[in-house]
Amino acid sequence: MADAYGLAADAPRGWHVAVTRRPGATDTAATPGARAAFEPQDVTRPVLHACTRAMPTARGDFGTGVVDLLGPDDIFVALVDYGTEVADQGLFEKQGMPRLAPSQFAPNRLQRPLPGLSASQHFFSSGGRAFCLFTVIGSHARRMASVPRAVALVNSVQITDRATLARQGGHP
Repeated sequence: MADAYGLAADAPRGWHVAVTRRPGATDTAATPGARAAFEPQDVTRPVLHACTRAMPTARGDFGTGVVDLLGPDDIFVALVDYGTEVADQGLFEKQGMPRLAPSQFAPNRLQRPLPGLSASQHFFSSGGRAFCLFTVIGSHARRMASVPRAVALVNSVQITDRATLARQGGHP
């Protein structure tokens, strides 16, 4: 089970799961002569990646470097944390993990078109935290068989709510 930053997944057999958080900007405010004290600092958030094939270490939040490698039976899932500041409002107003269905997948939902692939994207909040669930399947034509496998992974995801995470000393 991959578990970090209040995100966990008890993935079905054959899935590779990683929960990561990119390092933020270097604190240059403490460096003599630095003018970064008044510049905005990078805020990084946790990301859960799951894939039916091994994933390269270097990959983007939404699967850059991974989705290009998908075969027709492969699936990639990204759960990207957008933080507590935007939770429960606007784009993130819907509550709880979305339910995936084959009708929600389309080739034009990818960041850039890749032959045969299909994707689904959902914004939601859970426990005072805002998320995007981005799912890519290796073959739009095989979505009726692939989406239930993606659902099994998504159903295994656990999100620790904001209050519990704060009590445990963690940061989303």
